[in-house]
Amino acid sequence: MRILFIGDVVARPGRKAVLKNLPRLREEHSIDAALMNAENVAGGFSITPPIAEELFSAGVDLMTSGNHIFDKKEVRPYIRKQPKLLRPANYPPGTPGNPFYQGEISGTKIAVINLLGRVFMHPVDDPFRSVDECLSRIDDDIKVRIVDMHCEATSEKYAMGWHLDGRVSLVVGTHTHVPTADERILEKGTAYVTDLGMTGSYAGVIGMNKEDVLKRFTVMPFERAGHSRGSVWICYIVVDVDERTGKARSIERFRLEVD
Repeated sequence: MRILFIGDVVARPGRKAVLKNLPRLREEHSIDAALMNAENVAGGFSITPPIAEELFSAGVDLMTSGNHIFDKKEVRPYIRKQPKLLRPANYPPGTPGNPFYQGEISGTKIAVINLLGRVFMHPVDDPFRSVDECLSRIDDDIKVRIVDMHCEATSEKYAMGWHLDGRVSLVVGTHTHVPTADERILEKGTAYVTDLGMTGSYAGVIGMNKEDVLKRFTVMPFERAGHSRGSVWICYIVVDVDERTGKARSIERFRLEVD
């Protein structure tokens, strides 16, 4: 199974890049399942139901998220009924939405888990214990298993990679919006990369307007930053997974300049 995973898609520039280029990327890489992190697609914060539906219609099979997923209140009723938009599994019990997905994509059984880190992040439950609980609930015959570890600290992402080595097909890090050049297959067959990077405008600061962000560092009071424009990249990986064993055969990292 060939899997494409697009890093944090930020605001209109990132969203438009995905909508325009995803069909071509799917064909070019012979993709069976296309995933993306969607916590920043609506103006840089959360997602809305119309945007989610537009992305699904364009060829996105499943979306993960992170700490901004509930920044827009309209996502709460939507995420309750949309199993392919995930929220972090280690949010408290009773949080709306699905912590993981298991089902079929392109005729292959697949499971996807979304996690939130704790280092330099708002308090949440233990992601290591949470992922073990999720894995215990996934059907044994589902061999292709993917984990999005959305967190700040590189060390926490690496630790999760080793924690899951041999038990899942792929561990991807998201959140920092900066791609890392450490894609590899770990000792027991799990593909790993510390951060997928951002899909959006690199003309600002991690997708946001640079003047607005500078004010946040230098001026009080400050307002929420708007998104930047121009210099758009799509950052993504392509992973080939053996459907019988769930082990990764290869992982490749790409940075596509589209503007």
